[in-house]
Amino acid sequence: MNDELPETERTRLRRRRERGHFDRQTIHGILDAMPMCHVGCVIDGTPVVMPTLQWREGDSVYWHASGGGRGVKAWVKGPVCLTVSILDGLVLARSGLHHSANYRSVMVFGQPRLVEDPTRKNELFNGLIEALYPGRSRELRPLTPSEIKRTAILSLPIAEASAKIRAHGAVDEEADYDWPVWSGVVPVRLQVMQPEPDPRNIEGIDVPDYVRRLTLG
Repeated sequence: MNDELPETERTRLRRRRERGHFDRQTIHGILDAMPMCHVGCVIDGTPVVMPTLQWREGDSVYWHASGGGRGVKAWVKGPVCLTVSILDGLVLARSGLHHSANYRSVMVFGQPRLVEDPTRKNELFNGLIEALYPGRSRELRPLTPSEIKRTAILSLPIAEASAKIRAHGAVDEEADYDWPVWSGVVPVRLQVMQPEPDPRNIEGIDVPDYVRRLTLG
């Protein structure tokens, strides 16, 4: 499979083309780094963007929702845009106009499809858990047929997508570099805090290793 995705009218960058990336490795890496996404579509003539969790398996991205929800009905009728964004830093320049942010983002366009096979749906549910907490799916109470039936899983091929990355300091007008104001980057990162146990946990159940590893990352 070609490692480089084709540029399309929907994915090509009109400005700052040097920030665009179309290779699968970069796109997959950003999707894998941020489970939170937003899925945009048109519902009853109005643009709607819904937040949800996504996970990737191979060259497809997946998310789930209530089977009877309006989002599912709209997603299977027309194209969507799934977006992931990661804020890496705040960029302070010498001019208000040149203040910016360092970030990594991906946009995936296409027509999602419903995953219908119950066995495959169960595998994908476990895939979501494993993507976040490797090893946890084996410990959980198995999903019931009713739970699998009433929850929809959407699949979107990563065939029309692009990444956009900014990862450098301030860029000012040459004449402004002598202006007496601090300029630089304030790094930003998503931090995992110490786990807070459910008060109804059975006595003697300790924090699992896959949760401890999250706090060390």
